Amino acid sequence: MNNLQLATEHLENELKGRYVTNNHILPLMKKLPNQFRVKTIGKSVLDKPIYSVEYGIGPIKVLIWSQMHGNESTTTKGLFDFFNYLSSDTDFSKEIYTKYTLYCIPILNPDGAEVYTRVNANEIDLNRDAFEITQPESKLLRSVFEDYKPDLCYNLHDQRTIFGTETYNLPATVSFLAPAYNESREFNDVRLKAIKIINRMNDNLQKFIPNQVGRFDDSFNVNCIGDYFTFRGVPTILFEAGHYKDDYNRNEVRKFIFCSLFESFKQTNENDIVKNELDFYLKIPQNSKCFYDFLYKNVNFIDNTEKKTINFAAQYTEVLNLDVIEFEARIIQIEDLENHSGHVEFDLNEIVYNCNISNLPEIGAKADFVFGEKVKFKNGKQYEV
Repeated sequence: MNNLQLATEHLENELKGRYVTNNHILPLMKKLPNQFRVKTIGKSVLDKPIYSVEYGIGPIKVLIWSQMHGNESTTTKGLFDFFNYLSSDTDFSKEIYTKYTLYCIPILNPDGAEVYTRVNANEIDLNRDAFEITQPESKLLRSVFEDYKPDLCYNLHDQRTIFGTETYNLPATVSFLAPAYNESREFNDVRLKAIKIINRMNDNLQKFIPNQVGRFDDSFNVNCIGDYFTFRGVPTILFEAGHYKDDYNRNEVRKFIFCSLFESFKQTNENDIVKNELDFYLKIPQNSKCFYDFLYKNVNFIDNTEKKTINFAAQYTEVLNLDVIEFEARIIQIEDLENHSGHVEFDLNEIVYNCNISNLPEIGAKADFVFGEKVKFKNGKQYEV
């Protein structure tokens, strides 16, 4: 059975969609078997509990945290899928239990998760607070890092649908980074250990999403948590869950996060670093901001009785409504789209644009419009009249 089949088999069905909070994960943590150790390790700005889940008794210590940004929940779903696998009675789950000790924080930012925002309740981005540690959530993660003394760190995130893999014109469905430890972005043994694991995860993902694995930007900022932990001498890997075709709720992408976690523990117990590991890593295409959710090509409009042709793009905004994330498409870019693609594209063949407000597309307007008399769009998508 391959990793993707395992991911499907161990999917945690109680976690669906993009909205994941403490209320969703607490019943699942209570059901974990005895080999898991669940604790409340701290409180958020608004006094919400922050939980840890520990697994294993082995000498290799791995620190894993998710939802540092409250609205980035795909990796949390993938993590609970992985917990389901670890609960199974297989030779490999037993091997992980004896070789590793996993210390997981499923939701580091419960306040942000509750209202579906990137920042915490003080409107601070916790991933820009690693060095100064001004926030209780940041102080907690630093305390765990100091006390636990991990051999390896996994920093789990989501990335926007705008990212693709450079030169391939495909979505960056999963991206990785071995963060820099200095301004020069040099590669030392610490980074190379992370790179080796990334290469193995990438090799596995190429079987399922070829050319859809990206390499995240490695600009150095010591106030970013991955950079800071690497600076402190601990190999750290950034995981970014991105877009997969028609999967805005990211219930497919979570499976690729499971695959990556699974593969990483097959490989991290190998100590030898192959000489060309860095070459393999640098061949992973860089993330490129080259996508919009919708792209409308060859659109005609009337400007002072003169007919002109333009292209424009729309992007979804994620809105929390009664504990469900809704996607609202709005016009975000007009022209200057030569190097961009759409996850969905429409060639309007020079049909004239019109809507109730204006004969011109307007930045920020809802993507509700008509082309000609019969071609109608609602929330970015074409529909039959």
